[in-house]
Amino acid sequence: MAQPKGYVDPEFLSIIGNQLNHIKKRSYAFMQIQSGHRLLDLGCGPGTDTISLAQLVGTNGQVIGADYDEAMIAEAEQRAEQANVNAWVSHKCADAMSLPFETDYFDSCRSERLFQHLLNPAQALSEMIRVTKPGGWVVVADSDWGSFSTDSDETDIERRLARFLAESCLHNGYSGRKLYRLFKQQSLVDVSFEAFPVATPNYALSRHGTQAEKVEQDALKAGVITSEELYRWQASLEQADSEGTYFCSLNVILLAGRKN
Repeated sequence: MAQPKGYVDPEFLSIIGNQLNHIKKRSYAFMQIQSGHRLLDLGCGPGTDTISLAQLVGTNGQVIGADYDEAMIAEAEQRAEQANVNAWVSHKCADAMSLPFETDYFDSCRSERLFQHLLNPAQALSEMIRVTKPGGWVVVADSDWGSFSTDSDETDIERRLARFLAESCLHNGYSGRKLYRLFKQQSLVDVSFEAFPVATPNYALSRHGTQAEKVEQDALKAGVITSEELYRWQASLEQADSEGTYFCSLNVILLAGRKN
């Protein structure tokens, strides 16, 4: 199966999941989960959240994780079995544009850092709303790659690469800032939002998570930067890393709305 723009592997998703644990817990709180609830985690990846959600609904509840990637689903199923929650947690291959669930099926739904990969996020949100029961909560957290910044004296190069990443390396790189409008347009009520700055001084983690080498080479081919500029850019980052001064940041936006 061809991987979408911005695809990262299960190992990295687990690493970054630990970094974003406070955002995950906040999203759970917005879902207003009760024992016995039936939940959907759309774009579940390797089951990072479904296993945590299983503890909140208890053995009389149900958690379903949905993802387009068969390898992610297989990994999630294995982790659920290892965590001894597979009796009430399952994972399914599914298209976010047409979910294979009945209307009004779930007590609440969530999605995290999926919409940035979608060509039609409005349709995915509509599907999440459809499968949620009236009165249930729909919760989405996503990145605003327009806010991604790296400390460097090479500001012009940094800005060009950041924009190239947001606009050419992801289908929906400005997803985070668009969520409020999407929620309001879908007629959800009691819409609320929170913004979370995510920052790291870890150069290797940042490069892996942003697929920096690929982004830089693609930008070079597209004429966004020159070979000389790329050399200067990489040299400035490597120097910052060696001096222990590397730093980058990104905003993640969390939206919650209730279905009428």
